[in-house]
Amino acid sequence: MDFKQDAQIDTGSVVGGGGGGGGRGGGIAVGGIGGIIMVILALVLGLNPGDLLGGGSGQPDTQQTSNAQCRTGADVEKNPDCRWPAYMTSLGQYWSQALNGFQPTTMRIFSGGVQTACGTANSQVGPFYCPGDQKIYIDDDFVGQLLQQLGTQQSTAAEAYIVAHEYGHHIQNLTGVLARSQDGQTGPLSNGVRVELQADCYAGVWFKWAAQNPDDVIDNITQDDLARIVDAARVVGDDHIQKQSGGGVNPDGWTHGSSAQRKFWVSKGFNSGDPNQCDTFSTDDLGA
Repeated sequence: MDFKQDAQIDTGSVVGGGGGGGGRGGGIAVGGIGGIIMVILALVLGLNPGDLLGGGSGQPDTQQTSNAQCRTGADVEKNPDCRWPAYMTSLGQYWSQALNGFQPTTMRIFSGGVQTACGTANSQVGPFYCPGDQKIYIDDDFVGQLLQQLGTQQSTAAEAYIVAHEYGHHIQNLTGVLARSQDGQTGPLSNGVRVELQADCYAGVWFKWAAQNPDDVIDNITQDDLARIVDAARVVGDDHIQKQSGGGVNPDGWTHGSSAQRKFWVSKGFNSGDPNQCDTFSTDDLGA
């Protein structure tokens, strides 16, 4: 996956460091890959997953990051950090024409820990979306470690899938669907799993658009990229993570969907290119 040299990048789509988004009260953070591991461990240990995802003990970062130098796709070659606003620019362009009443979100890059409207979170939560301040949060250094820990390689395609999934949660927040995941239920047909699978499907839809749009900043999405996207979906399946955590597979504890479900919905989104095909609430055939 490459970046078009002359395509414009929205420098304001990603921010870093500095002030937080307030204290608790904005809902539980949603969609973190590391958060899947934490939720599973919480359920095994009999803890409240919200205590982990909404109010961790990580220390807020103090770094200040400027993306002013990230003006075009060519700048990604000079500064790899420019890939983050490039992902966000492309996603914003797609959803601005795909969703009536669209409002863009921003990504907050942090290191170690961060204060959000959903509480304080540390890096181990992984990438997540906070509905309270409508921001995506990513510790960019930890993403690669997390992907390797789960058994896949870091790549721009895998990273883009993660960002697109979290952006999908923002779209669900705008449409009111995201609130369905807050009922505390788990299992392969739970609302929480349906919300996560829909975000996967939205990620696949965006990849199809980016692959076909000659004016988008994302360029040259290859079969290898698609394979990495599907593999990233596989390794963040609840059953895969349960096995890696040393226990047996327990579908009753699923919060994000199995590897088969996640691969199914990413593929459905890409193959259809239509967000209307991502209605995970109208069927019990979720690809398990």
